[in-house]
Amino acid sequence: MKLIFEKSQAGRRAGELPRYELPSAGVPEELRRREAPRLPEIAEPEIVRHFTELSSRNFGIDTGFYPLGSCTMKYNPRVNERLAMLPGFRDLHPHQEEDAIQGALELMWRLQEALIEVSGLHACSLQPAAGSQGELTGLMLMRAYFADRGEADRRDTIITADTAHGTNPASVTMAGYKLAKVDTDARGNINLDHLRELVDERTAGLMLTNPSTLGLFDEHIEEIAGIFHKAGALLYYDGANLNAVCGISRPGDMGFDIVHINLHKTFSQPHGGGGPGGGPIVVRDRLEPFLPVPAVVQEGERFRLDYDRPKSIGKVRGFTGPFGVFVRSYAYIRSYGPRLREMSETAVLNANYLLARLREVYDLPYDRLCMHEFVLSARTLKREHGISALDVAKRLMDYGFHPPTIYFPLVVAEALMIEPTETEAKETLDAFAEAMIAIAREAREDPEVLRDAPHNRPVRRLDEVKAAKRAIVKYGFEEHLDLGDEPAQSRQLETQRGA
Repeated sequence: MKLIFEKSQAGRRAGELPRYELPSAGVPEELRRREAPRLPEIAEPEIVRHFTELSSRNFGIDTGFYPLGSCTMKYNPRVNERLAMLPGFRDLHPHQEEDAIQGALELMWRLQEALIEVSGLHACSLQPAAGSQGELTGLMLMRAYFADRGEADRRDTIITADTAHGTNPASVTMAGYKLAKVDTDARGNINLDHLRELVDERTAGLMLTNPSTLGLFDEHIEEIAGIFHKAGALLYYDGANLNAVCGISRPGDMGFDIVHINLHKTFSQPHGGGGPGGGPIVVRDRLEPFLPVPAVVQEGERFRLDYDRPKSIGKVRGFTGPFGVFVRSYAYIRSYGPRLREMSETAVLNANYLLARLREVYDLPYDRLCMHEFVLSARTLKREHGISALDVAKRLMDYGFHPPTIYFPLVVAEALMIEPTETEAKETLDAFAEAMIAIAREAREDPEVLRDAPHNRPVRRLDEVKAAKRAIVKYGFEEHLDLGDEPAQSRQLETQRGA
């Protein structure tokens, strides 16, 4: 396919840009353009065809099944997009006076109230722009809470599970805490004996996803909460997997004190490729004074922004947060109304249906009913036929499916992490299951087909070893990895992936 510049023909136009008579005197000499920018000259039909053809080369939730585990890549109803584009919402300016944005403030306040109900806690801030920023905000709230109690110097350690999302330890480090990792037991729960060894008077809190990235609800969650609260520590709930429990169980009732909620996952905000997203934070009443400002509050029949919070950690994002995300998420919640639990019940049903179809074909590291997602392993295929989880994922693309998450969580060798969400029909799930079964059969009968996959994509398999080498050299990590032997490096990379 030609680049759009290669399709350019002198003199062709798709439209005329407005010409403004702006004085150049106000522009510093060194910033003035010496010559016109090099832009493609092409007619509108060719522009549309070019970018439409490019878009057809991508996998996306609008083009097919997207079972990316732990990411909750569900279909986003188009009505949400239409609502977000209503002129009163679309044309808001962040500096408008409160009298002119009462509708927007009311929507944000009502969204806060819905998230408070879903989480089982008491107060909410919509500011954080994504789950990772929600994590950092939650840890900043912990630090402010303990500082207010005179315990900040002593409480210096956060515990995370060995199945945690990678952002958890990163957020812990950014917040200035020490990190301690707790192991997973044979049933996929937190190892309570190890946990008791780790928790002491220096513990500030726990960061936990429940259900975990294994897709399993921790069977000891009440006991875990008791261990931390007895030590005076706090519990932080990574809401990445909230899609499994909405309307069924609530993090606050489990004992968690702080929750972040990924609006772009649970409540249908399109995401991928870097955003946009939303990661509101919901907290227990004793942490409310420390929430970011401004707070969206109701006074009688009016709504306003409250900056008078002397113990607040301050702002964590510009203005009040990603408003378009709020509109879409609020519309999604209202579309379910009191039946919101059906969303999670269907997600759990879909995941267990797929698990039942695939459990005899791939390894099942934890033999339990799953929640909204589950983790299989290709370790037997790797051991007996030399076929890795990566090979399975690449071959799935030939069948028209986006691959699941692979090599995560790290506690499972050759992991395949599958999340169907609630928005897929049984026929789609069956087609995916048949593809996975066919790939396992190919691994036994014709493994070279998998090793060379994908066969029908615009870009074939990339040289990951060479890419890793270049990245390692570029960023100065040569001393950590032998660069001389590509097969040896491949083995090291597999080890790093958890194989």
